[in-house]
This record gives sequence, structure tokens and C-alpha cells, in this order.
Amino acid sequence: MVINLGKQHSLLSNWVSELRDVEVQNDRMRFRKNLERIGEVAAYEISKTLAWEEKEITTPLGIASCKVLQSQPVLATILRAGLGMHNGLLNYFDKGENAFISAYRKHHADGSFDINIEYVSCPELEDKVLIISDPMIATGASLVKAIQYLKEEGVSKEIHIVCAIACTVGIEFILREQPKATIWCGDIDDEITAKGYIVPGLGDAGDLAFGQKMQF
Repeated sequence: MVINLGKQHSLLSNWVSELRDVEVQNDRMRFRKNLERIGEVAAYEISKTLAWEEKEITTPLGIASCKVLQSQPVLATILRAGLGMHNGLLNYFDKGENAFISAYRKHHADGSFDINIEYVSCPELEDKVLIISDPMIATGASLVKAIQYLKEEGVSKEIHIVCAIACTVGIEFILREQPKATIWCGDIDDEITAKGYIVPGLGDAGDLAFGQKMQF
């Protein structure tokens, strides 16, 4: 399932437009904040789909019957670009456990690349709700490989993927590999370059959020 949050014409669309804007991108703090805001909106929307239960809460004046989450999801992200969105999700699911994956593109001289994963830190995932964030879904290869690694820690009962911008090619690849996953995105682009970059996209989210990096 794919849910394009940008179709609702909310403030989220403004934040996505700022992420794309080459002038606004000069402000790294604003770029990170907009990723965080999108993560918060996604967390709120995902929360509507989760299991809730009735609980009696003692107030200063009596007893209130309230609805609370049955359990907190596990929040995962791909370093480093996903940290902003992860913070937004964690602001709402503040009691959730967390997982981190260091997946990156290892570029070759011919322009091709492999997805390398060198570090995974993860709690038990068996029968839990997994929410994994990455600002961009281009080819989808990084997310698919990350989810495969996470499955070694248990099989989640639900997988939610949160991104700012997704490409149709990447969406199709992820849903072929993980047909039960739900993808929540701020917008969807149809074009991808031969080097695996989304067009019009927004550029490299990690660099825009945290600065340029050396390529090895």
C-alpha cells in the first residue's frame, strides 16, 4: 500500500516544497526541521492504523476511560540521512524502541554502486510494528536490504516505511520484495537517472542536512 500524504494539500506540502527549493536548502537547520515535521505528520497518520485499548486513568477528580496504544512501535532509520525524520517519529512515539542501520552506496568507477551495510543496532522485532524512515526512496535497494537485515532480529507483524519523496521505480521494487509493507510519502516523482537519483527530487538529503561527505 502507498499513501501519498502530499495529496491532502496540508502544511506538509509546504515543507516538501521547501525541501526541494535550492534557495531554502542553504539553511541546513530548516532542512532538518522540515524532515522532522514530515516525520511527525507521518507518525500521527500511522498512529490511526495501530491497535488501541481502553484503560482507566485516575485523575485528581475521578476515573477517566481513555484509549491508549496497545504497544509502541520500533522506530528504525538509515544513517545518516534518516536522522531528521527519525526525530520526528520519535517525538510522537516517544516510548518506542529504536533501531539504526548504516546503509550507504559504495560507488564504482563505472558509475554503478552497491549497497553496503556495516552496522545494525536493533531491539527484538518479533511480532512488533516496525516503522523505518529514509528521506528518499530512489531505487529502493537500500530500504529493501535494510529490512532484510532487520528481519534477522525477528519478523515484524507490520512494516511502515516513511519518506519525504519516493520514486515510482523504488516503490514498485519495495512492494515486490515486501508486498505487505505500507509506504507513507510526502510526494512521488516518476523519473530516476541512470545513477539512481530522483528527478526532480531534491538532491542528496544527507548532504543537505549534515554537510558534504567524502566518497570512498
